[in-house]
Amino acid sequence: MLLTLGLSLAASASAQAVSLSLDSAVTRALASGPDVTTARANLQKAQANLKAVQADPTSIITTLTQAQQDAAAQAVTLDGTKLNIAQTVLGQYVGAFEAAGRVSLNAAQVALDERNLAIARARLQARVATQLDVNRAQTSLNQNRQELADARAQQPVLEAQLARTIGLPTGTDLTLVAPPAPPKPSLTLAGLQSGLEKRLPSLVQAAQGVSFATLQVNLANNDYTPVRTLQDARTSLANAQRSLDDAARAANTQVRDAYRSFQDAQERVDLARQSSANAQTSLTQAQARLKAGTAAAVEVQQAQVQAQQSAFAVIQAQNNLWRALAALSSASGTDVTGLVR
Repeated sequence: MLLTLGLSLAASASAQAVSLSLDSAVTRALASGPDVTTARANLQKAQANLKAVQADPTSIITTLTQAQQDAAAQAVTLDGTKLNIAQTVLGQYVGAFEAAGRVSLNAAQVALDERNLAIARARLQARVATQLDVNRAQTSLNQNRQELADARAQQPVLEAQLARTIGLPTGTDLTLVAPPAPPKPSLTLAGLQSGLEKRLPSLVQAAQGVSFATLQVNLANNDYTPVRTLQDARTSLANAQRSLDDAARAANTQVRDAYRSFQDAQERVDLARQSSANAQTSLTQAQARLKAGTAAAVEVQQAQVQAQQSAFAVIQAQNNLWRALAALSSASGTDVTGLVR
């Protein structure tokens, strides 16, 4: 009994530690996430209903059309759900990963502030600085200590949100692998906007509304249907067409905005890399000056923190590019992240 309990506890403990990559996190969510599971079930239900209606010789044209449209709509909804879930998981993943990096960066800044405070106190003792200099150093240290505490408190919260989204047990100890460099897909705005009416659930449903309303008009346009019924059908068709036109304009605007954000994110990655290279050069120069005796150790530490900040800015810029790609995928109904399979 004790042996069994011990093995059970050991298995439980080992199950609480999970190493994730961005790709595996998205894959896990798409495989077993509740929203995707529901969308799959709805598609299977719609397909089964369509099969039954097609096999029924008494099915009328409107019933058959509605069954066909429902099956088509559920297929597109499943694809859209996958893109939306991938966007959610990606955002949570890079957010949690950034939180861990922020803890490390803030810790380095606190260490530098502590050294600056010690230097300010020594300078005050030597009467080459004022109490105000000490107070300013102390204030900077206090502020960065608070930021470090906030970052440490935020990290487990973000990791718990990610774990919950991908279906991991509460209390899972996550280890997040650094996200890979974002892909560089060959994209054009025209290409992304083309065919939206076949990929976006909202446009598919709106187009189906127009198609069904057209069918109703055709069925009512005869000698044995009341004129009022035909007029109402034409009014419904006009309303459905307006709804489709409005939805199409909104969808194209959303894709255009997402595409611009993607382009901006790409440019910011390049700028962040340039700044990081400059900071690394400054660090190398500071280290050389220290070795030559023309710089103080605290100057090297300052350059180290600045280089770390610049490197972290590159990570943030790359993560923002990932976010932009995921948003563009959801807006266009086309996966441009390479993560949705």
